[in-house]
Amino acid sequence: MSIDLDRLRASLLPQAVSGHFVSEDGADEQELTAAAVLFPIVLREGGHTVLLTQRTAHLRDHPGQISFPGGRVEAHDATPVATALRETAEEIGLAPDHVDILGFLPEYRTGTGFRVIPVVASVRPPFALTPDPFEVAEVFEVPLTFLLDPANHQRHSLHYRGALRQYYAMPYGDYFIWGATAGMIRSLADRLGILA
Repeated sequence: MSIDLDRLRASLLPQAVSGHFVSEDGADEQELTAAAVLFPIVLREGGHTVLLTQRTAHLRDHPGQISFPGGRVEAHDATPVATALRETAEEIGLAPDHVDILGFLPEYRTGTGFRVIPVVASVRPPFALTPDPFEVAEVFEVPLTFLLDPANHQRHSLHYRGALRQYYAMPYGDYFIWGATAGMIRSLADRLGILA
């Protein structure tokens, strides 16, 4: 399964749309904090990959988890793109001039209290990264075709805040990609018609 950029761009929303969202179990039970992440697709010659981070174990939100670079919207961020690019530069040192915005996925509402705009972008190598050691334990890449393949999507559940919550996971080698990150990857696969 090969995904070209034209097909990818055509599957995405041309702008961030409020009111159009994907919601995790429990997301409707709380006030949600606005956030944005970069869904960075690296244009490798051997096949596109997705750049992911492993968060450090001491962070308050989602410690140790695999995530897209991103975070809370700050007052000076004019758009979700501004948030995603700022957070990406802060977390992993990826310069915005290597990033081309392709479009947006629907807002993703998490059971942990965030409403996240996923900003999908292509990333042109070569680029240098300087991860923030306070926030980022590791930066790594996973083939896009692996992540989009429904055969690699597992359904799991856990007890959280007194209820049984369902979530997806995509284990890759030693990495356990799950929760919101896996949910956003599923959202892209759905828009591409791969889950149908």
